[in-house]
Amino acid sequence: MSSAVRTIDWDGGGVVLVDQTLLPDRFALLRIGDTAGLCDAIRRLAVRGAPALGVAGALGVALAAVHGEDVDAAAAALAGARPTAVNLAWGVRRVLAAREGGAEAMLREALAVRDEEIAVERELARRGADLVLSLCDPPVRVLTHCNTGALACVESGTALGAVVEMHNRGALGHVVACETRPLLQGARLTAWELGRRGIEHSLVVDGAAAWVMHTGRVDAVLVGADRITAAGDVANKVGTLSHAIAAAHHGLPFVVVAPESTVDAAAETGDEIPIEERDAGEVLGWGGRRVAPEGTAAFNPAFDVTPAALVTAVVTERRVVRPSRGERLDAAGAGEPHRP
Repeated sequence: MSSAVRTIDWDGGGVVLVDQTLLPDRFALLRIGDTAGLCDAIRRLAVRGAPALGVAGALGVALAAVHGEDVDAAAAALAGARPTAVNLAWGVRRVLAAREGGAEAMLREALAVRDEEIAVERELARRGADLVLSLCDPPVRVLTHCNTGALACVESGTALGAVVEMHNRGALGHVVACETRPLLQGARLTAWELGRRGIEHSLVVDGAAAWVMHTGRVDAVLVGADRITAAGDVANKVGTLSHAIAAAHHGLPFVVVAPESTVDAAAETGDEIPIEERDAGEVLGWGGRRVAPEGTAAFNPAFDVTPAALVTAVVTERRVVRPSRGERLDAAGAGEPHRP
């Protein structure tokens, strides 16, 4: 993806986004002119990733205001399109708070959310790389899950942004990307981003991750987050918990790189996080063809929750918090402060 192209942006009265359902076969932009269309894009994962969803929520409310839609109805629909990622509702609330100033003020606020996200991504990359290099000797070999690069954000990324930063510093070794069943965001998106940046990588099935760790092929596990509780429990793409358990068993750092907007201080533990369950067809078939026998049922949670005790560190644009040591995220000043 060209650095001049953002994953999601505002363009003359509409929202423009990279249609991630078409990757890696085709790179195409989708222009959306109403909130119904944006909600559909969110639900079918044309736009995805917690930071990108925060921007989508903000731009979606502005879109409704600019085009004279029922703003309250649009906000409710957007916030409910994917319930686990807290950023989506956060972006919606940010722009709703500016409604007294009218559509123009709401659009300004939405664009501010976008611009702040871009700045946050750059800081996350720097701080994430710093933290990993403080824990591991370079060149660092990394295992990652799902997609946390530019496609999950606006320009840079969260966990994958830190990986790219280590690459730029000459401190990165090999990257192992888990395929991320059932929709293969790791295979379709992460591998695509790594390849375009010239980063040495390989793809493994999700179930191979523990063996990759056991055989000494990686030094650290880096993931993003869709919601982080006050206690440090982390909701992320399903399969993350398995990687965290394996990392703990093998004594490897398990590092979460995510923006402050992902922290839900009102939720104490992961038990309070709603876990989206998606259509069973995503598991029972692929490419429009059923692969499981008729009569087979499927359980298809989109996310799981990794307990704080398994999380070595949470890196945000402001701080480093160590949940496995009992550090909490319910106060903005908690953890290690920013050091230029």
